[in-house]
Amino acid sequence: MPARAAQDDYDSPWKEAVEHAFPEFMEFYFPDASRQIDWARGHRFLDKELQQIVRDAALGRRHVDKLASVTTHTGEEDWLCVHIEVQGSMDPGFARRMFVYNYRIFDTYDRPVASLAVLADPDPEWRPDRFGYERLGCRHSLQFPVAKLVDHAADETALLGNPNPFALITAAHLFTRRTRRSPAARFDAKRRLVRLLYERDWTRQRILDFFSVLDWMMRLPQELEQRLWQDIEKIEGERKVKYVTSVERLAIERGLQKGMEQGLEIGIEKGIEKGIEKGIEKGIEQGIEQGRVQGTASVLLRLLNRRFGPLSPDITRRLSQSTPEQLEIWAERVLDARAIDEVFAEN
Repeated sequence: MPARAAQDDYDSPWKEAVEHAFPEFMEFYFPDASRQIDWARGHRFLDKELQQIVRDAALGRRHVDKLASVTTHTGEEDWLCVHIEVQGSMDPGFARRMFVYNYRIFDTYDRPVASLAVLADPDPEWRPDRFGYERLGCRHSLQFPVAKLVDHAADETALLGNPNPFALITAAHLFTRRTRRSPAARFDAKRRLVRLLYERDWTRQRILDFFSVLDWMMRLPQELEQRLWQDIEKIEGERKVKYVTSVERLAIERGLQKGMEQGLEIGIEKGIEKGIEKGIEKGIEQGIEQGRVQGTASVLLRLLNRRFGPLSPDITRRLSQSTPEQLEIWAERVLDARAIDEVFAEN
């Protein structure tokens, strides 16, 4: 499989989007299955159960896989195993992996499982939807529904006019692929999608959730990123709201509000970099003193993501499990580090 461009990270934003709005995900990609589910009775993700299956099976590289429990209109509890294949080319082992997931979940938990697949590759002809074998009169097979993102590329107007948030996510994915070699075109596409966010009749939190997905998916060079934020400020000024431009303050609200606000004020007056540095120092000092370790980790996570791009699950896990002393050391290194490994070096 060809190496994926460093600035284009698909797996994490897709996982976030599915968790934010699972009913809408099902409605957009699998409407027939969605109509059979009683969404009023809720749903829950079965992360521990899926981890057990993954741990016990040699399934190769996994992408975005979710296991969820839902209730149908007939009152039956069903398990849905959703696979999102987000890679640059077809995978000859994909259908077999779907088959293995399905029978291993059934064998381990004695539960019928509906397997569904979203394929985000650009090949319109590759549509694996079954796997099985027959030996000596014994036949064993799995056939599963498939949703193909490239099918939406032909009708961009309908995609952008669809109120379902996964219409915008699908558009963002297609635009990201299309603009790999044109930062200017990607800037225009991203600005267009962000403006559409504000035209939806959504809550503030939903706008923030899906802006985060778009922002993570559609990476821009630093100078274009700054232009985009200026445009977002204008949009929010027109609409008299502070949604997306408040993203930078979310970490403050979670634990370092006072220190970071002071740092940002200094940054406005004396230079952004110096202000951020002082904000980190003051935020960490107050966060540690007040026991706000979670807020400190949130600030550091945002800064690392800004400086070095999408973070690996291992880095995210280390931040969530770190001590106040470790967070203080890492935060002091983040401004001068040339690579993320320097932030977390043992010495």
